[in-house]
Amino acid sequence: MPLPDVSSAPAPAATIEGDALIVFVARTPEGLQPLGVDEATSASVSAALDAVGATAAAEEVVRIPSPAGLAARSVVAAGVGSLTPDAETVRRAAGSAARTLGTTATAILVPPTAELTTAALEGALLGAYRYVAEGLTAKPDAGLGTLTVATGERDARDDIHRAQVAAQAVATVRDLVTTPPHALFPASFAERAVALAEGLPLEVEVLDEHDLAAGGFGGILGVGQGSSRPPRLVVVRYNRDTDLPHLALVGKGITFDSGGLSLKPAASMVGMKYDMTGAATTLAATVAAAQLGLPVRITTWLCLAENMPSGTAIRPNDVLTIRGGRTVEVLNTDAEGRLVMADGLVAASEEQPDAIVDVATLTGAARVALGERYSGLMGDDELVAAVQRAADATGELVWPMPLPAELRALLSTDVADIANAKPGNTAAGMLLAGVFLQEFVGRRSDEPDAPRIPWAHLDIAGPANNSGGAFGYTPKGSSGVATRLLIELAAGLSAE
Repeated sequence: MPLPDVSSAPAPAATIEGDALIVFVARTPEGLQPLGVDEATSASVSAALDAVGATAAAEEVVRIPSPAGLAARSVVAAGVGSLTPDAETVRRAAGSAARTLGTTATAILVPPTAELTTAALEGALLGAYRYVAEGLTAKPDAGLGTLTVATGERDARDDIHRAQVAAQAVATVRDLVTTPPHALFPASFAERAVALAEGLPLEVEVLDEHDLAAGGFGGILGVGQGSSRPPRLVVVRYNRDTDLPHLALVGKGITFDSGGLSLKPAASMVGMKYDMTGAATTLAATVAAAQLGLPVRITTWLCLAENMPSGTAIRPNDVLTIRGGRTVEVLNTDAEGRLVMADGLVAASEEQPDAIVDVATLTGAARVALGERYSGLMGDDELVAAVQRAADATGELVWPMPLPAELRALLSTDVADIANAKPGNTAAGMLLAGVFLQEFVGRRSDEPDAPRIPWAHLDIAGPANNSGGAFGYTPKGSSGVATRLLIELAAGLSAE
């Protein structure tokens, strides 16, 4: 979906015409206090909100007719609780306000402070998102048309650009993930990647099934061999400057996951178009890094396959040879994500980047353990800490989890180097998948005792899809989780 057009206005907020004036409101011992507006506007809006019982609680949204003296036709009061809200509180409040606007044509946004302009804009743009399906006969909710930021005389172009890039990246993920699986499959996903890179300093390489066979990518090929729509590996490169820090991203891109011959129950199969969210997330973050011109090198590996049952599908007890030669006995064809990710991790490691981060809707166990708002975070301590800082800066929710060495024994097998699952084992499923992936992370040099490349794994199976009601800037359905986190992580690496 195209985002609302954004501009800034040097005039006082009270004098800007539009359908709705979005104002952030705090509660003080003296009563409600709108933030970022002049005293007269604050007094009149506060009185009108008091009259309807507004509380200014975080994420409360109240829309009222504009009091006398305001050029806008209505006021949308977004509660932030405190006089000193943090960026995420403002982001969520702005998102909640934007979601209530529906088909409003024009809105004016008043940031609570100059420092929180980007957060307010991000939240509003994220909350304004609507998915518009091709060929939809019913008229969709068109959402917000234009957004004017009341910034006084301050130049807000950088704030607007950063917010637009981040919000567009999240919208890209939401659009890709929501696309029906008949329309988004490995080859068409690869085409979308090529289209998104057009006009940007990005190089895109698409490996088809023949290239995958020649390159020894047995995990991606094995998972995809049951489908009539062959797999792909898409490599997206931003910046080849070897003097810059090099971040490798690996994304799980199972465009539909039936479970293969280890077939999912019918109800569990609904929604499995979401299983390519990791690939969409890493792709969108890489595109955003290029749009922002971040001084960092990024190589992104999109591991794309459709996991289907057929006469050509892999069977339990089959052995696959991953790129680099390690073998995997497949004991559960529904544990397919780690098979394609193994190929991606090996390929990423071959370039010996400074850090590898993989993103995947990998395990239902992550959702059981952490619910639908937290992503599981595993890996090496320093990189995990960097990912956590990026999460804190963007309001993303992650929870560090261990990678217990004793779990490795559960994946032992007599016919291969490792098994992809332990059938019947119900304990620590998220951690066991992380332990499996860790086996395929390479080393900093070709020396056998060289330290392993710093690696972090994000299991986004819970928050990738919001199955409940919309909240803050998150709609029902695809959330775009971890996209802004990765952009922030790349920016942090470039700053370091």
